[in-house]
Amino acid sequence: MAEHSVTVESTLERLLEEKKYPTIRDILITMNPSDIASVFDELEVERLPLLFRLLPKELAAETFVEMEPEAQELLIRGFSDVELREVLDELYVDDAVDLVEEMPANVVRRILSQADPQMRKEINEILRYPENSAGSIMTTEYVSLRPSMTVEESILRIRRTGVDKETIYTCYVTRDRTLIGLVTVKDLLLAQDDETTIEEIMETNVISVNTMTDQEEVAQMFSKYNFLALPVVDAENRMVGIITFDDAMDVMQDEVTEDIEIMGGMTPSDKTYLRSTVFDLFRHRIPWLMLLMVSATFTGLIITGFEDALAKVVVLTAFIPMLMDTGGNSGSQSSVTIIRALSLGEVEFADLPSIIWKEIRTAVLCGVSLSVVCFGKIMLVDHLILGNSDVNWLVALVVCVTMALTVLIAKVIGCSLPMLAKKLGFDPAVMASPFITTIVDALSLLVYFGVASALLSL
Repeated sequence: MAEHSVTVESTLERLLEEKKYPTIRDILITMNPSDIASVFDELEVERLPLLFRLLPKELAAETFVEMEPEAQELLIRGFSDVELREVLDELYVDDAVDLVEEMPANVVRRILSQADPQMRKEINEILRYPENSAGSIMTTEYVSLRPSMTVEESILRIRRTGVDKETIYTCYVTRDRTLIGLVTVKDLLLAQDDETTIEEIMETNVISVNTMTDQEEVAQMFSKYNFLALPVVDAENRMVGIITFDDAMDVMQDEVTEDIEIMGGMTPSDKTYLRSTVFDLFRHRIPWLMLLMVSATFTGLIITGFEDALAKVVVLTAFIPMLMDTGGNSGSQSSVTIIRALSLGEVEFADLPSIIWKEIRTAVLCGVSLSVVCFGKIMLVDHLILGNSDVNWLVALVVCVTMALTVLIAKVIGCSLPMLAKKLGFDPAVMASPFITTIVDALSLLVYFGVASALLSL
């Protein structure tokens, strides 16, 4: 796809220089809106207004939705009021809400001034819902049917109103706005009689979400039930909108990106990497680096506290990095596994005892295996091959016992902290690699010097 975009980009630039606008239009109308937006993203910004105006009205609106906020703002500032109104008329409400949320205040005022009163009202209603809630990502454009309608009447209604709806495959049955069932277009087309009422063929066991449901939970429901759309109701079970599959996919992508950034020790960013400035990257990374740097001073204090012990058996110092790294890696394995399970809804806080017990057994197997290999490595490489006389079987025993205990502690901490964070209302991803590694580093040193003091009589 990247090579194709480069080819189209170069072709468009050549055609623009030759002013062959009809040819450009013929090329663009054969492309998917997402691909057009990708090509536009690579072209000089001065060319965007001209290229955008070459697109048919409906394709232009679909392409506009797929473009980056910076390009959207550029186009809006160059639009006449008529052009802006035409684009807004083609947008679905949820796309218009996303646009409003991305734009600066002066651009938002212009957008709202050109939107028709009904759209403006619906935009304001959606914006009132909390960020990351089901209400904030829904659209109010759906097909609503009455239970007393016949199949024939329902199909006629879909034909009349469906052009303005984001999806028409699933239709929702309401009575006084209360959601009582759903029916699909397939059900309508396959009905035995056109006079059959909706009440006779509708599905009454409808899965819905509340307007305040977290968007991540909504996305998980799409994955679990393979929905194309999901109805959104208020506290009185009155239908207020639907969430479509494409919006759920966007939520999944945003949530995964956010978790990866947090797990990597960064504050989440809403910009892509290439669009982030150096200062943006600095701003998102430096707080965590500062925190981890300060927290790492604890390991320095622990080593300082055992200076006398290290002075007696200096060779112990050589094994500190290996023990700290092994502990950090062990903790990270457990934390990442549990964070993923939490995000997929596979485990909950009530499962913590069984999770800890499973991790303990896993830690014993991993710890014993690592210790055996480590003992052989120390005695063979450090003692025999390198001829280090300070490394004897007792030192090797200290290192191996410490390693086994460190792996055990690290895995228990790695599985417990994300669960506790979730219980307290925090993002479990916060308790990922950098944070857990810092904690395990300090504990592994305490265990190391404790075991050394006991076995070597320091």
